[in-house]
Amino acid sequence: MEQVVFESVSYSAVCQDCGTELECRGTQALVDGRLRWDVEATCSACGEALAVCGGAMPAERRDQMLCEHGPARLHVSGPLVKGVAIMRVLRTELGIDLTSAKALLHRVVNGGCTGTLPEMEHLARKLQESGITAAATRP
Repeated sequence: MEQVVFESVSYSAVCQDCGTELECRGTQALVDGRLRWDVEATCSACGEALAVCGGAMPAERRDQMLCEHGPARLHVSGPLVKGVAIMRVLRTELGIDLTSAKALLHRVVNGGCTGTLPEMEHLARKLQESGITAAATRP
């Protein structure tokens, strides 16, 4: 079983029941080979509790996570970095077209592909499954 990789952020939102500001905790996690976004919140005024599991991570929270934790970087190495195999993984995992995959390949090979730690770890593991030496790191 692979290790779970996760990062969390806290933010405020408005309670849907009483209108009071509540503190939310969002977590992006890599679990069983899949990225997931979960949110938990409890209102201190009315006691309303909320848990939302799954779904896409909102761009605003992703930006917050990158700002608070810093970006992770995807590294590939080896005697022969297999461009076609890397592009295949990128297209499959990110749902991008060939032109975008070629542009991203250049960033991956040159160490310029960054994102949240769970995102980069997800890509690193998928690349490893394709026989490519890859790792997600944070400076």
